[in-house]
Amino acid sequence: MRLHKGETLFRQGESGPLYTLVSGMLKIERIHENGTSILMNIIVPGETIPHHSLISPQPYHGTAIALVTSELETIPSQDWYRELELHPAKALDIAKLLQTKLRMMQQRIDQLTHTAPADKLAALQDWFAQHIGPQPLTNVLTQEEIGQLIGLRRETVNRLLRA
Repeated sequence: MRLHKGETLFRQGESGPLYTLVSGMLKIERIHENGTSILMNIIVPGETIPHHSLISPQPYHGTAIALVTSELETIPSQDWYRELELHPAKALDIAKLLQTKLRMMQQRIDQLTHTAPADKLAALQDWFAQHIGPQPLTNVLTQEEIGQLIGLRRETVNRLLRA
């Protein structure tokens, strides 16, 4: 399956299949009851999502949106869970997937521990460059989303990007 930039893969609260991102990049947004949106996660190639449904089915915790043109494999839920029942050793593969995601989240936390705002932004730009190449970060994320990822206000991000 192919998604183009801005297209939605699934919506928060829906239920459905799992997906493996083959190429591209997705963002996971969580919409609160008051309508505010928070960027919760970035999905990179090789990840199977939703993470919280790798062992047992749950409704989608957020909305998945393509940040760039992305290729995905659809994995029907019943096939995934039946395979898990028939081959318990597959749980090790799932643990490895989750470990990889945990390490990625640790890298993002390390980015947040930089004291200078400019260093936080530079670390995020470096991380994104590993996954999307040399295109500017602002081609993929809004200033508000960048701020959410690195713990800065949009105004601060704007000032840093102009400098």
